[in-house]
Amino acid sequence: MSGIYRFGRFELNEGARQLFSDGEPVVVGARALDVLIALIKHRDRVVTKDELLQLAWPGLVVEESNLPVQISALRKLLGSGAIATVAGRGYRFAAPLAAAELSASDASPAGRAPISVAVLPFRNMGGDPGQEYFADGISEDVITELSRWRTLAVASRNSTFHFKGQPTDPVAVARTLDVQYLVDGSVRRMGDRLRITAQLTDAQTGRSVWSDRFDRPLTDLFAVQDELVNTIAGTLAGRVQASSADRARRKPPASMDAYDLVLRGNALSWDDPDSAQEAIRLFERAIAIDPAYGLAHSLLAVVLRRRWEHDLAAPIASLERPMALAQRAVELAEEESTCHTILGQLCLDRRLWDLALHHTRHGAELNRANQWNRADLGNVLTYLGRAEEGLALLQEARRVDPYFGPAWYWRSVGVAEFLLGRYADALAALERGVKGNTAVGLALVAACHAQLGERASARAARDRYLAQHPAASIGRLLERLPFKEPRDAQHVREALRLAGVPE
Repeated sequence: MSGIYRFGRFELNEGARQLFSDGEPVVVGARALDVLIALIKHRDRVVTKDELLQLAWPGLVVEESNLPVQISALRKLLGSGAIATVAGRGYRFAAPLAAAELSASDASPAGRAPISVAVLPFRNMGGDPGQEYFADGISEDVITELSRWRTLAVASRNSTFHFKGQPTDPVAVARTLDVQYLVDGSVRRMGDRLRITAQLTDAQTGRSVWSDRFDRPLTDLFAVQDELVNTIAGTLAGRVQASSADRARRKPPASMDAYDLVLRGNALSWDDPDSAQEAIRLFERAIAIDPAYGLAHSLLAVVLRRRWEHDLAAPIASLERPMALAQRAVELAEEESTCHTILGQLCLDRRLWDLALHHTRHGAELNRANQWNRADLGNVLTYLGRAEEGLALLQEARRVDPYFGPAWYWRSVGVAEFLLGRYADALAALERGVKGNTAVGLALVAACHAQLGERASARAARDRYLAQHPAASIGRLLERLPFKEPRDAQHVREALRLAGVPE
């Protein structure tokens, strides 16, 4: 669907590609109109120059110098305050839309509408009006951190702070703001401690999806505030995406679009061969619907990469297609943090260690509240010979979102613990990460038992591993473990020998 947007004396009819001023048609160039539409549809955040070029003219080669020309033309037409320049970052649509437009249906390429969420001002429960600023600051920081997730459309502060101090019905407020999810909470300072509660509500059902309470000492107020905001934002994003994936699974096939296909594929267990094959099919359909969908390319890349990881007979050449997909994903969505971390994983598999660190670190910097990116960076550091740092980041990912814990995460923790010589801890983590035919997990379970002197358990684990992978060898397994430091590869090799895994 296309939207109609009203701001000041102007009205933009996106479907008709017509701008009106005081009801009269206005002459505006096609390229300037493309830029205006892109800025309005992403009005709650800053749009980078590269992203704006891609949004306005997808698939076309347009000189960057053309962009300031179109921005200048629009400012002359709309007024200098309509489009703000954010130095060093990009542009933002700054004119307030008419209240009625807050619930208008914005168009989205190939149905790729992000999940919409609004954060209401957190209530100050301490009884001291002088602390109101602190509750507002928490709310604003949560909005900012959630806005880093490009799969979420976060209502602006100006929209949600209209409800400050008012009794609210979450469903009614969400309907007014035209969002699928609503976040509300409270802040209470009690002597030398701080307590924050937060709740996520599904506006369609009125059901609470998630709620939690966070208690921290006030020894370092700003550090505590950062920790709380990152934890709340990371957990919220995870719960929003999990809830929306569940909703997408329940939709009939006829209603699927590219975004729903990605949600469905992302919700499957990729360690299960049948589920992985279904995810591949869903991601390929999403790309067919929307060839410019960067995240779909990236997720298809990582599922194909995992199929290679679990099939020890597959040659290294099997990584060529996923590598190309991951590179294309970053070209299409340069500011999507997940695309960078997945490309980093493919670079790691190819022993391109510097590139692996560059992309995973950049992904983590783009979205510091994203627990997946943090864990990916921890995994890369582990393979670069920095297991202590890697494990710290992996553990931090769970602190940001206590619900986080996919099977691959536990395998990564297990590898780090193993390299640090903590074999009992490694075994406990790896056993949580062994699902389906996960070759690395099964083999390292046997290696841990061997290092612990548990010979019978080591033989049993080795036999289970070889039953799943009859052609397995230490050499083929180490192809899937891209250690930069020879000592780490030798550490694993010796343990696998001790467990009786064939060379």
